[in-house]
This record gives sequence, structure tokens and C-alpha cells, in this order.
Amino acid sequence: MLKYDLHCHSTASDGTLSPSLLVEHACRQGVDVLALTDHDVTCGVAEAQAAATGTDVRVVAGVEVSATWNHQLLHIVGLGVNPAAPALINGLEGQRVFRVWRGEEIGRRLEKRGIAGAYAGAAALAGGPAVSRTHFARYLVAQGHARDMAKAFDSYLKRGKPGYVPGQWAGLEDAVAWIRAAGGQAVVAHPARYTLSATRLRQLLSEFKALGGAAVEVISGSQPHGATPALIAYARQFDLRASVGSDYHGPGQGPNELGRMPVLPAGCVPVWEDWAAPAR
Repeated sequence: MLKYDLHCHSTASDGTLSPSLLVEHACRQGVDVLALTDHDVTCGVAEAQAAATGTDVRVVAGVEVSATWNHQLLHIVGLGVNPAAPALINGLEGQRVFRVWRGEEIGRRLEKRGIAGAYAGAAALAGGPAVSRTHFARYLVAQGHARDMAKAFDSYLKRGKPGYVPGQWAGLEDAVAWIRAAGGQAVVAHPARYTLSATRLRQLLSEFKALGGAAVEVISGSQPHGATPALIAYARQFDLRASVGSDYHGPGQGPNELGRMPVLPAGCVPVWEDWAAPAR
């Protein structure tokens, strides 16, 4: 049975391994099919695919698009996208422009609280075009302002805290449209992680399906324990395919390990159902 991990991050966004090192790690972990899904960028895909040449790992071109739905931040994964598709390029460019402004604004707000150089420090840790709150959290820990990443978010970066800046992300319709225009499948990432009631989650999945969404992550390294059965039921209810992904960000970046997820239960239609088998 092939091992799929369809959600992970590299230094192109907020991961700590380069795309090449991520592929090397996937080889060690026995992953057969790996999707690189960096936040709002696809610039690491070519490196990852080149690194996979001659290995047993197939790299799927992916992206994780930040979106807003009814004032709720969502992440929509795109699988099998063409990074050169104009609609995707243009859409992600708008996301990148906002990320730059947001990062600078977070830096300004932290500066007012006596934390100097936060934006420059976060950008240096990023090493790529996507400066995220995760990079700010790492900087705050490194500078001794917080004992760990969780405390950095709790004290400085969450809603209501001094470094919080509201997001102005793509609408759900736009995120799905960009992914589909790039030939990809749109997937709701880690749905059990959102602060949504069962009613609102059903509303989200219904609208997502109507927009052309393809799948939902029923197994994720960043979802609460025991969430899978309910997500499988939702996938069946809304005729969505099932995806799996560790949401791996690198060694030491949380408990998630690349490729270390339960097997997709019987009765689900996997998102890869119609994909060509990986070359051997």
C-alpha cells in the first residue's frame, strides 16, 4: 500500500527544511507520494521535484491558500496544480503583497511594545517570500520574549494581542477558483482545527462543494484526537473525497512527523483515486 502525505511545508514558507531536504526526509520516512503545500507560494515545487528524481518519492505540486469565509480564516490546499497557471500566479501575488504589509505592520506593533527588529528578524528566519506569524514566533523565542512557540502566539500574535493583525485573504470562491484554474483539486485543510460549530462546518462544506471543491482532510497531523470519524461522515454527506496530510513543518516544529498518519479507513474515496500510479 502506498504511503501518501499531501500536506507539508518547506523553507519556501514556514517550514524549516529546504524543499530538497524535505524530499530526503520523505525518502527516509517511506513516503511514496508527497505534496509540497507551502503557504500562498509554489516557488519550492521545482526544487522538490528535481530532488525527487531517481528516488521512490513522487512530488505533487501543491499550495496552501489562506482564505476568509464568514470572518473565519481557512486554509485551502491545492493538489496537482500547475504553478505556471496565470490565475494562480496572479492570485498568489495578491496574497504575497498582503503578507509583506502584514509582516511590516506586525513589526510596527511589536516595536511599540518595546520589541525592536521583529520584522527584520522574522524575515531573516523566513529565507523565502512568505513571512508568517510562525517566523515572528520563532524570533520572539530566540530573543527571549517567550519561552516557546505556543507562548509567543498566546502573548503576542493571537487575536487581541499586541502583534495581531487581521487577515485580508482571498475569499473562499477565489481560492477554489485559482486552484481549479491551475488544474488542481481544492481540499479543505484540517477542518477540525477551526472554531466552527457543527452547523457552520456543514455550511462551509456545502458551499465549498458547490464552488467545485474536491476533498476534505479527514486525517491531519494538526487536528484533535478522535476527529477522523466525524470528518469521514462529512466527506460522505457532501460527496467529497478524502485527503491525508501531516502538516509537517520540520523537526522540532510540533509533534507532527512526515508520513506518520493512520491509514485512510475503508469506505472513503481518496483524493488520489484517479491519479496515475507513481512511476517506479
